[in-house]
Amino acid sequence: MVDMTVGEVRKRYLDFMKVRGHFIVPSANLVPEGDQTTLFTGSGMQPMIPYLLGEKHPQGTRIADSQKSFRTEDIEEVGDNRHTTFFEMLGNWSFGDYFRKEQIAWMAEFLFNEIKINPEKFYVTVFAGDEKNKLPKDAESAELWQKIYKTKGIDAKVVEIGSEEDGAKKGMQGGRIFYYNAKKNWWSRAGVPDKMPVGEPGGPDTEMFYEFSEIAHDTKYGRLCHPNCDCGRYMEIGNNVFMTYKKTGEGKFSLLPRKNVDFGGGLERITAAANNDPDVFKLDVFASFVRRLEKLSRKEYLNPEYIKSFRIVADHTRAAIMLIADGVRPANSEQGYVLRRLIRRSVRHVDKLGIGAGSLYGQSGEAFAMYREVFGYSEKLWTDIAHTLAEEEAKFRDTLKRGLHKFEKGERDAFVLFTTYGFPFELSAELAAELGEKLNESEFKKKMSEHQALSRSGSEGKFKGGLADTSDMSVKYHTATHLLQQALREVLGKHVFQKGSNITPERLRFDFSHPSKMTDEEKKKVEDLVNKQIKRALAVSYEDLPIEEAEKRGALGLFEEKYGDKVRVYKIGDFSLEFCGGPHVAGTNELGAGGKSFKILKEEAVSSGIRRIKAVLQ
Repeated sequence: MVDMTVGEVRKRYLDFMKVRGHFIVPSANLVPEGDQTTLFTGSGMQPMIPYLLGEKHPQGTRIADSQKSFRTEDIEEVGDNRHTTFFEMLGNWSFGDYFRKEQIAWMAEFLFNEIKINPEKFYVTVFAGDEKNKLPKDAESAELWQKIYKTKGIDAKVVEIGSEEDGAKKGMQGGRIFYYNAKKNWWSRAGVPDKMPVGEPGGPDTEMFYEFSEIAHDTKYGRLCHPNCDCGRYMEIGNNVFMTYKKTGEGKFSLLPRKNVDFGGGLERITAAANNDPDVFKLDVFASFVRRLEKLSRKEYLNPEYIKSFRIVADHTRAAIMLIADGVRPANSEQGYVLRRLIRRSVRHVDKLGIGAGSLYGQSGEAFAMYREVFGYSEKLWTDIAHTLAEEEAKFRDTLKRGLHKFEKGERDAFVLFTTYGFPFELSAELAAELGEKLNESEFKKKMSEHQALSRSGSEGKFKGGLADTSDMSVKYHTATHLLQQALREVLGKHVFQKGSNITPERLRFDFSHPSKMTDEEKKKVEDLVNKQIKRALAVSYEDLPIEEAEKRGALGLFEEKYGDKVRVYKIGDFSLEFCGGPHVAGTNELGAGGKSFKILKEEAVSSGIRRIKAVLQ
C-alpha cells in the first residue's frame, strides 16, 4: 500500500467540494487582515467571520479552501506525534444554503469513499444540549451518523458522556456516537453559551475522530479512555459547526434567519488517518526535513533519544518558512518574536542532533518548493527566506556565545539568562550539571509564567478594541491606513506596500516596505497629503470585481496575498484604490470631525527593509 500524500488529500478534498458547487478560494495570509485581536490566522474559519455574521461573500453561498494556519499555543506541544505549529485547515462553508443533512453525508462520503478511511476506526461526538440556556440536544446529527454507520454494517451505539472528566470515568462503553456538553460540542467566538455576548451567533457541532488502536491508553490522562482523551489514541480530524442561534439576552437565544455550516479539518491529521499512521512527521511534507537531518546527524529519526529534536526542527523550520513567505521577519515583539523563537528553538535542537551551523538554510529549499505552487509564491521569494533563516541563525549563535560567557562568569539565574540573552533553560541546566549544580526548573517556570502573564496582559490591552469591534474610531483609523499607504507611495515611491497593521480606537500602527528611515520632511509631506484628502471630503465606496478588472484598474493588494477570482475593492475618491474587506467610513471628512487632523507620532524600523508608523487623529 502506498501512503497518500498531503497534496493528494488536499486536491481530492477541493475537487470533491468543487463538484458539489463550492467556489474554491485561495488561502488568506498567516497574518490576518482586518482582525487585530490575534497575531496569526489560527483556523480556516477566521477569515470567514464577516460572512458567517451575515455579509455576502463575493463568490456565493458555497465556499471551500485549504487555509494556512498557525497556533502559538502549540509551540511547547511540538515533539509528540501529532502537534504542529503550522498546519493547513481544509474548510467548507454554507452561507444560508445547505445544512446538517448534506454536510454530514458529504463528510462521510469524502472520508470513507474518497480517501478510504476505515469506518471501523471512526468515531463522532455531538452536542448534548444545555438545559440552563434551553438549547436542545443535537439528536438530528446523531441520527444522521447512525444511518451512515448502518450503510457500513456498523450498529452505532450512542453514549451519553457529558464532560471530559465524565469521559475519564465512563470510558467508551462500546459507543460510536458520544454526547458531550457545550464545553466540547458548541461553537461560538466567545466559547460556551454563557460567555456569549448579546448578538453573537453560535451553534452545536459534531466532531470526528480517528482511532489509532496501536496507541495504548495512558492513565495519567484519566482512568478510562474516550474520544476527547489527550492520550493520543483518538485524534480529532475535523469539526462540523452548525451555526443555528443568536444570543438575545441572558439565557435567551433565537434562531438565526440564515443558518450556516462551518467545517474545519486538519489536512495533516486527515492524511495521517488515511494512512493509518499516528505520526504526522512521517508525512511527505516533513520527509525532506527528516531525511536530510538523518543524513547530516547520522542518527535515525525513530531513535527515542533524538525523535523529539527531529520533530521540533522539522516543524519549526517549516513554520518559519511559511511565516517569512507571508511577510513576517524576526523581531523582539508580536509575530516577529514568534518567528525568532521558532528559529532559535530549531537551532538548539539542530545542535542536539550534532549537526551544527547552516543546516536550517540547507534543508529548507525543498520544503519551500513543495508549497510554492500551492500558495502562489514566487521563486525569488526563496532567496529572501534563505537569507532570513541564515541571518537569524547567525545572530542566535552570537547570542549563545554571550550567554556562555555570562554563565562562565558566574551568572546562574536561568530566567535572566533566557530573557536577557535568549539562553535556553535546557542549555543552562546542562552546563550547571557539568559543574555539579542543579538549576531550579520549577522556579524558572514560575518566573516564566509570571512573565508570560504580564506579556499577555499587555497584548490584550494593546489589541483591546481592535478593528474586530468596528467601533467608530477603529473604523476611522482603518480608513486612514488606506490614505496613509497611498501617501507613502506618492512621497517615497511605488516600492511601498503594506506589511502589517494594528488598529485600536486610540491609534493606528502601519508597517510598510521601505529601506531607510524617513526624513522629517518626508513625514511632513505624508501628513499634509493625508490631511488634504480628509479636507476634500472624498467619498468611500466599494465594488466586487473580477480580479483581472481590479488589477487593470490599479487596485493595491495587501501582504502580497493571493486572491480569488472575485475581490472587494474599496475606492476613496480619486486618491486610493485597494483590495479590502472593510469596514470604512462613508467619507474622509469623518476623519476630520471635531477639528481632528492626521499626525505621525513615530516612524521606526521593524526589521530589515520594513518600517513602522504610529499615527493618530487629534
